[in-house]
Amino acid sequence: MEKNKYKELVTKNTPKENRLYNGMLAFLIGGLVGVIGQLLIDFYSWKFHIPTTEASSYMIVTLIFVGCILTCFGFFDKWVNFAKAGLIVPITGFAHSMMSAALEYRKEGMVTGIGANMLKLAGSVIIFGVVSAYLFGMIRFIIFGG
Repeated sequence: MEKNKYKELVTKNTPKENRLYNGMLAFLIGGLVGVIGQLLIDFYSWKFHIPTTEASSYMIVTLIFVGCILTCFGFFDKWVNFAKAGLIVPITGFAHSMMSAALEYRKEGMVTGIGANMLKLAGSVIIFGVVSAYLFGMIRFIIFGG
């Protein structure tokens, strides 16, 4: 089969995605995760009588824990198929990427399996996040001063 005919066949049979719908859905689901996070911050600061800065740390730990538990039970992948980036972009997506890699390599052992492969997906996010934060910090320092 010629390359052009193959490309036409693939283009013809590739399902079309509704980007507007997916974007709005991700916006709403991501916003819902943000509202849940704010409710957790308010709850922790009210219940434990702590400042919101400390309560936000508890909120992050809670969302990571929930993301890990949902990944372990197999619910997270099903919900991501529906919510798309609305669940992947927040901290729950980071927890999912680490937990799914850990579950995938657990049979190889604690060190060579889980320890060596847990950051396989999330490592690039961490590296690019640190590098971009450094670059934007330097740009801000140059433009606005110390």
